[in-house]
Amino acid sequence: MGFSHEATTHHFRLFQDGGEIAVSARDPNDKASIEQIRTHLGHIAKMFSAGNFKAPMLVHDTNPPGTATMTRLKEQIRYEFSETERGARIRLVAAGPETTDAVHAFLLFQIVDHQTGDAPTIADDLSKK
Repeated sequence: MGFSHEATTHHFRLFQDGGEIAVSARDPNDKASIEQIRTHLGHIAKMFSAGNFKAPMLVHDTNPPGTATMTRLKEQIRYEFSETERGARIRLVAAGPETTDAVHAFLLFQIVDHQTGDAPTIADDLSKK
């Protein structure tokens, strides 16, 4: 990924219309990690938009649930990259029930596999508050 897991925090959140992947540097002054996070997530957003989920396969040594549907229906999911104060986020916006279910399955797998402690339930979208 290009950045330290010890120096960063991952979050995977489920929303009514999809979810988000957010990574932030633990230290607000860790400019190197912040830049590495932004570069990595920018690259991931482009790969996912193209239906390419090879990166999660390499990290997890398995195809995460939902990726087959996310690949097949890639035109029905938007991957909105944005920078945050300490890193970046990718907002996954699904167009319908099948893609939403696939995104949720993918994010739930990430929560469990990365042991983030994020709630496995649908939350309010923080960006709308």
